[in-house]
Amino acid sequence: MTKIKDPLKVAKKQTSNVMEKLNLRSLGTKRNYARSLTLFSQHLNLNKSTSLRHATKEHAMQFLTDRAVCVGQKQLDMDRQAIQSLLRYNGELEQKQTLEVIETELDEVTHSRAYLDEQIDLVQQAQSDKHSLTTRIAAAAGFRAHEPGTLLPKDEREPDFREAHSEHRFAGQEDWVAYTVIGKGGLCREARLPKELADELEARRLEKPIWRIDRGIPYKTYYDIGFGKQWSDSFSKASTRVLNWSHGAHGLRHTYAQKRMEELMRYCCYEEALKAVSQELGHLRPDITLAYLR
Repeated sequence: MTKIKDPLKVAKKQTSNVMEKLNLRSLGTKRNYARSLTLFSQHLNLNKSTSLRHATKEHAMQFLTDRAVCVGQKQLDMDRQAIQSLLRYNGELEQKQTLEVIETELDEVTHSRAYLDEQIDLVQQAQSDKHSLTTRIAAAAGFRAHEPGTLLPKDEREPDFREAHSEHRFAGQEDWVAYTVIGKGGLCREARLPKELADELEARRLEKPIWRIDRGIPYKTYYDIGFGKQWSDSFSKASTRVLNWSHGAHGLRHTYAQKRMEELMRYCCYEEALKAVSQELGHLRPDITLAYLR
């Protein structure tokens, strides 16, 4: 019988081997980096069948994007710095090259809650045309605030390759229009919109794409629609006006996750539905999506 290796022991050994090469002086930094790299190593071993020495920038961004749902900014920054040092050591990053800063979603996920369809309809009616369209698009596809600003038809931009796509991803949406969006960490994924929403979106296509800044980050946008902080502020203000409360625009991701779980369980079991929804939301690990199902 083949002996099954303990994932934690394997991760600690890989981390120990790498830590010897990083030349860190501070004992506190060594301790913190070791914790972060052990978690990253477990993730790589279990989900990517690879080791720390063969970690890539894409592996790092996927891991940090998922971690953003679970931990605060301080821990997320520590994880990023540790992995950054690792990637400089293995040659994936140049010595002065850095990883993009990922902002935590923990507070948004913890406090946001799903909206009813009727509530979303009332909110979007209280917004300007371009913000109203973004609200309906975000609800239909479960987007983060900045993602509508990165929309582009799939036939104009291929999504990043990701292993083991669920066969149930986009089940029931086969006749919807395929787009791509740029998620956290620059990861490009497929998303789909109902035909009527896609038609409205295409009617607002810009003659030439323009660069717009949101929270200090530049985005190349192809449509005259709202996104980012301006849109999320518009959503919160409209929600407060018509509902007398707001869970924030992030609540639309909760709405999407919960509705899609119900829809997909007509096609498959709970575990497979969770896997499909996680991929549609841009999560690597299905368990991360559980935060949106509370």
